[in-house]
Amino acid sequence: QVQLVESGGGLVQAGGSLRLSCAASGRTFSRYAMGWFRQAPGKEREFVARITWSGGSTLYAGSVKGRFTISRDNAQNTAYLQMNSLKPEDTAVYYCAAGTNFSSLDYWGQGTQVTVSS
Repeated sequence: QVQLVESGGGLVQAGGSLRLSCAASGRTFSRYAMGWFRQAPGKEREFVARITWSGGSTLYAGSVKGRFTISRDNAQNTAYLQMNSLKPEDTAVYYCAAGTNFSSLDYWGQGTQVTVSS
């Protein structure tokens, strides 16, 4: 079992930056693939970024590529999402997820709100 807790959300002006953290419990964190997703009001949850268990491979949604960076520190059982050049359309609840592979992300955090004002 893995429990995930996101933090770092808040209100920021357009063009600003935030760094989200996803703290995981459990000794097997380093074996899990991690992903970040977001859900805006009235919209479906969408993929944002993902990272392999080793951190050696990442993938981003086209809408955030070049602005967001996903990373992880397995020694700290934490994954991060650095968000730069934020836009109002980035406003959403952001969730981290973990699983043995990207097709099976079985564990989800409770989400953290990110609001970008124009």
